[in-house]
Amino acid sequence: MKKLNSIADLKAAVKEYKPILDLRENHTDAIPDKRDILVCGGTGCTSSESLLIIEKLKEEIKKVGLEDHAMVHLTGCFGFCAMGPIVKVYPDNVFYVHVKPDDAEEIVNSHIARNEVVERLLFEEPALDYKKVQKHEDMQFYKKQLRVALRNCGHINPEDISEYIANDGYLALAKCLEEMTPQGVIDEMKKSGLRGRGGAGFPTGLKWAAAAENPRLNGHKYIVCNADEGDPGAFMDRSLLEGDPHSVLEAMAIAGYATDSDMGYIYIRAEYPLAIERLKIAIAQAEEAGVLGENILGTGFNFKIELKYGAGAFVCGEGTALIKSIEGNRGEPIVNKYFPTEHGLWQAPTTVNNVEIFGNIPAIINKGADWFASFGTEDSKGTKVFALGGKVNNVGLVEVPMGTTLREIVYEIGGGIPGGKEFKAVQTGGPSGGCISSKDLDTPIDFKSLASIGSMMGSGGMLVLDETDCMVDISKFFLEFTVDESCGKCTPCRIGNRRLLEILNKICRGNGTEEDLVNLKSLATIIKNTSLCGLGKCAPNPVLSTLNCFYDEYLAHVKDKKCPAAKCTAMLNYVITDDCIGCGLCKKNCPAEAINGEKKQKHVIDTTKCLKCGACMEKCKKGAIIKE
Repeated sequence: MKKLNSIADLKAAVKEYKPILDLRENHTDAIPDKRDILVCGGTGCTSSESLLIIEKLKEEIKKVGLEDHAMVHLTGCFGFCAMGPIVKVYPDNVFYVHVKPDDAEEIVNSHIARNEVVERLLFEEPALDYKKVQKHEDMQFYKKQLRVALRNCGHINPEDISEYIANDGYLALAKCLEEMTPQGVIDEMKKSGLRGRGGAGFPTGLKWAAAAENPRLNGHKYIVCNADEGDPGAFMDRSLLEGDPHSVLEAMAIAGYATDSDMGYIYIRAEYPLAIERLKIAIAQAEEAGVLGENILGTGFNFKIELKYGAGAFVCGEGTALIKSIEGNRGEPIVNKYFPTEHGLWQAPTTVNNVEIFGNIPAIINKGADWFASFGTEDSKGTKVFALGGKVNNVGLVEVPMGTTLREIVYEIGGGIPGGKEFKAVQTGGPSGGCISSKDLDTPIDFKSLASIGSMMGSGGMLVLDETDCMVDISKFFLEFTVDESCGKCTPCRIGNRRLLEILNKICRGNGTEEDLVNLKSLATIIKNTSLCGLGKCAPNPVLSTLNCFYDEYLAHVKDKKCPAAKCTAMLNYVITDDCIGCGLCKKNCPAEAINGEKKQKHVIDTTKCLKCGACMEKCKKGAIIKE
């Protein structure tokens, strides 16, 4: 990448590189002469050999002599993770799913060489009676999405800065440096209504304004990107960093200009090796191009970015604990009468935003605050990225306008519940959030609405649960996580949450009482009100929300000693029904020798010996074994 010594050089580079993306942006139904083949290079697809698919496609193209007619590119996450690995062919805009390395030969020989789409690799859309569709626009999964933070993921090569620049990359930074004052940038952020995407939803413009008011300490102010994504099942930030690292770098530089900061740190957990690798590549490319480092684009503005690795502590997602960890200290939250924007990293003014916030900023600067504020609700502007998982057909990464309802996400984008099962709940906000029952499925997703029903936006984890999930067990699962992740600094979190977990374990073992339910609610409320940081304050949320929405299920556990979902092993028995044909498979596979019965006669399970392992149910071909 050549050095860009001025803003004029950057604008010229944008024009020069624009043709790189021509095939991807100008779709056609005509038979094209040239094609771009994009292959998902996110963590999920690379674990399913997508990098090998790239190599195989290149080999096949070379074998048939079509190097001048087809190029293969690595790209970021397309979002439709349930269908990966994904291969997309432009400009005919054909979307292939579940691609394997062995499919490369057919894709090249049929689609590229003979213009014949490989029908067997197309997505079958359930909303269209499983009709095969070629274009992602025809898929229910994408129809209600609006990609702002994820605009480049699945569209450009994250390891090639020229592709980012071709898509107007770094023009937002240039606009700030050339046309806007630092205060003007802050005013634009305020006007946009952009709020934090990591938990509390604090207005970004106000945070930047607070940092800008405070002078540098020892010549420094800092911008920190919180990439310590620790919620179970969450992969929003990781996917954005893997698929579009330059947008985060550009946004951090914009934040640095607005707040008079000269140094940025990306605090990322070491368990994200692919995101780290691509960030390193992006930083090196940006420095070489002159859009990061000293005298950016010849304007005299200096801003450097370094990576800092976290060791996987969930509590380090909290601002003060994160700052302590960057400083080399134990990652614990502190009681601080000052905000980090006043006294933060090494006591200097520090602005901490998460990955998704930074992902939105270049688009806001380029298209304007009014454009961004036109999406969403009065209270919550713009879009929100969610990692949609659990008992839903279309698992993946989705970005929707604020105000989209939970029902739309679960049943339209998510494609509903697998196997004809009934929806039971959706957990938003990860271990810090709450469970939302079917009566609130039409709740719009925004900060105020989710808080009103006992949940929260959080960073964006969204776990869908069905009738086979036990809500007591779910609250226990999340509490086990937060107990393990507590730093132990304050007593309410360190001791209180452990006592909560002990009560839940007692209930799930069938030894609970109605008094335990009273104690659960009382203790959870005390922990919520007295813990030091957000981890402790929010840890009881899954317990409180499930008690509120599914009290009957708790009552069944303590009064009837039954788990309605047949999930809590200690409270259930395996029973052989009259459908048994006496084949003996269950008896043969029982590790405890707890099953008796003669050949061709109904068998019986000795519950005193049964280990409740489920091996018998798994092996029964007649479905004659049930849990009750």
